[in-house]
Parts: sequence; structure tokens; C-alpha cells
Amino acid sequence: MPEHSDLAAMIAGHGRVIEMINAGEGGVAVLTRLLRVVQPAIGAASLAFVEFTPTGGRVIAATGIAEWAIGRPVSVTDPAVVCLLRGPRVRQVRSDHIPGPFADELADHGLRRMVVARAEIAGRTVGSLHALYPDDDRPADETERDVLGYIASCVAHMYGDQSGLPVHGDGPVVAALADGLAVVDRDGQVRLWNPAAAQVTGVAPIEAIDRPLPFPIPPSGQVLDHRLPEGRWLKITSGELPGPGGLRVVTFRDITVQQRRDQDRDLFVAVTSHELRTPVTVIKGYADTLTDHWESLTDTDRRQAARVIGQRANELARLVDRLLTSATDDRPDDGSPTPFDLAETLRAAVADLPSELRRRVVLDLPTGLPKALGERQTLATVLTELSTNAGKYSPPDSPIEITATSRDRVVSFRVSDRGIGIRPEHVERAFDRFWQGESGDRRGYPGAGLGLYLVRRIVEQQNGWVSLRPRDGGGTVAEVRLPCG
Repeated sequence: MPEHSDLAAMIAGHGRVIEMINAGEGGVAVLTRLLRVVQPAIGAASLAFVEFTPTGGRVIAATGIAEWAIGRPVSVTDPAVVCLLRGPRVRQVRSDHIPGPFADELADHGLRRMVVARAEIAGRTVGSLHALYPDDDRPADETERDVLGYIASCVAHMYGDQSGLPVHGDGPVVAALADGLAVVDRDGQVRLWNPAAAQVTGVAPIEAIDRPLPFPIPPSGQVLDHRLPEGRWLKITSGELPGPGGLRVVTFRDITVQQRRDQDRDLFVAVTSHELRTPVTVIKGYADTLTDHWESLTDTDRRQAARVIGQRANELARLVDRLLTSATDDRPDDGSPTPFDLAETLRAAVADLPSELRRRVVLDLPTGLPKALGERQTLATVLTELSTNAGKYSPPDSPIEITATSRDRVVSFRVSDRGIGIRPEHVERAFDRFWQGESGDRRGYPGAGLGLYLVRRIVEQQNGWVSLRPRDGGGTVAEVRLPCG
């Protein structure tokens, strides 16, 4: 830094640069003029600016001794570049302390000290500004750092305005877009394909350039939701670019997750309306029968009606609880996990099962089973859901076997049935919310598709895990593992 910095001269020169921009000039000419204004103000031997693209960097402007470097490619894997793109946005380094060919070349030209400032847009580095000095060990003073950081921000602003920058067609501003972007000519051929486009579609630039778009283009100003052959969804928009070339810009993003959420919402409405309607209809029917025909009914009929109303009300309460629990990812604060007697908890949970399930359960629990570490009160829900699932997909009179074991600081229990079994490709999907197998299964085995989803959430919240597998000889085995207490 000069002993007496002429910041006033730099500000005046910067003003003339702004006048150039206001007059419509841009690009490398304005960038080079800016560097020439700043270089004497900070006493640097040279200034250089490196523009970064997704595939690497390149020196696009330089002044003084470093003009030899204009056009030089800079690999993003170069150790010097890796070092400079990390850490503080403005920093001083010695080029002879950084490995790599670019640093060696700078040192060979007597430029052994540099102050570097990154030009960033929304946290993305679009380039780096380098003030280069001869061999000396004096540290950069605060003014020097502030000036260079300010100028790097000005250059970033130029990139944001795209006034002739980026220099390269696959430059950092286009590359920084999260949405896919393509420019298509009047013949429908792709002329520009940014990195996000390749990521969204899986089509590499070399496969896209000079070829038609791999999806339809909506009319200018309109939006199109399009499904790709592999099943992913894109939201596509297009617009006309000004100028005589007849170019069109097309932007697109992957909305597969959003589509899935919309489908889940629609399925949620359909399933819950059906599942809630069934017990409510039965309860209302039996209640109306008791009200309208009380005198003509026998005591046995009345007790049977009351029993059915109670059973259906319990089903309704359990369904509502499952729906409310599945609608939030918040875990209630039930305190820290505590040791509990798993065998005793399983016996109590079996006793609370609906009678039609309870009579089918075959309970086989060993003595001396270690305690489990978790939340005892939730195990009733876990066992009820697994038993209900086993009962739904197996013959009415077939057994539902519940066993337990321990090994390697893990205690586990299994719920096994002798039903239709589960396909290997479905053992993970079965835990998805609202998933119920194929459409034929859904028709034959109604339900909200929430039971296994809730089981996995409950068990994993206790640092355990749950799995499904086909049972030898037919049927399904659900296994819950918990840490020993």
C-alpha cells in the first residue's frame, strides 16, 4: 500500500467506470478499466481477476506485470485455487507457500505476495480478485483489505447485472441458477444448457447442445407440468429473448417431491374420508336402531348393539389418533428413555388387544429377558399396529405369534403371521406414509396406510429400529429391536 493512498483519485476513476457502465459499456473492457484505477491506489504491482465456471477458472482481466496471465486457465483442483476459495473472503497469502503450477508461475515473475478477495453472489463464488506484490513480508493493512473487498463486491454486482459478464457462456451466473436453463434457437435446437439443466434432466451438455429439447416447450409466458419417461416431474416455463435471433429461454425445475406431496394430500383426503365414514356409519346405524326400536329389542340385542358401538368408537379414536400423529413430525416431550420390562409390557399390550385379535395371539416370551430402554407407554401402540397388520393380511383363524429374544445389548420382539406375506421389494416401502401395496391389495385390505409408518417413527425415536421380512413357509415377520436398559 502506498504511504499516502490517493483514495480520492481512485474514487474519481471509479466514477468514470460507472459512467462507462451507464453508457452501455460492459464486460472485460469495464473490468480492466476498474483494475487499472485500483492498482496504483493500493500500490500493487498487478491486479488480476479470475472468472470461475463449473468446469474451472480463467484469468479474464489483468494489469501490470500479470498481463501475461490473461487467458490462462485455472483448474478448480489446483491447490492454490482450493486454498483461496476457502476461509475468509479477503485474505493475504504468499504464492511461494502455496503448491501448484499457477502459484509457481507467479513466483517466477517475482510476485510472491498476494491479497485475494472473492466476488460472491448469494454465497456463490463467481470470481476472485488478486492484488499481486513483489517479494516482501509486510502484512496487508486494513485499508488495503477493505479496498480490495469493496472492489470485489463491485465486480460481483457487475455479474449480477450481467453487463457483459460472465465472459464464458457457461459462466458462474448461469451456473449458479438452481433451476435448469436452456436457450433454444428458432429451429428448436439447444444453444445453452446450464449445469442445473444437466442435473435436473440427467442429460449432459454434450448430449443437449445442438439437439432438440428432451421435453415440450410451453407457449411464452405459460407454465407446463411435464412428466419425464422415468417418472420425474418438471415445471417448465419459457419466454422470448429480445433481439433478432429468435431465441427462446426455457427454465425448468424438478417438482417430483411436490407432486408426490400433492398426491399424498389427495390420498390422505380420500383415505381418511373413507376410513372415518365407515365406523361413523356403523355407530350411527346402531345408535338409531337403539333409539327407534328400543322397546322391541331383546336385552341380548341391546347389549350386542352397545358392544358394537363401543368397538367402533375405539376404532374411530385410534384412527383419529393415528391421523393426528402422522400429521406432525414433532415428538412429544415424554422425558428421557427409561428401562422397562419388555416381557411384562408385551403381556399387558396383548391383554388390551381387540378380542378378535387377542384370541389369535400365541405369546412365547423367555424368562430372564433383559429390560429394554425406551418409552414403555408407546409399546402398546407398536404391538397393536403390528398385530392389526398381521391380522389383516392373514386368514381369520391363523395364529399371530409374538416372540422375544436378546443379543449383543439389543432386546427384540417379533410379530409373525401366516398370511399372504410381503414381497422383498416392498419391505421398505411398507413404512411409507399412506402406502398400502398395489392397488389390488388396497381394494382387498382397506386401511389408512399409517400403521407401519407410525411404528417406525415411534421405534426410531427410542434409538431402535424395525424391519419386515417374508416368513419362511409363508407370511410376514415384523421385528422391533430396542437397546437394552
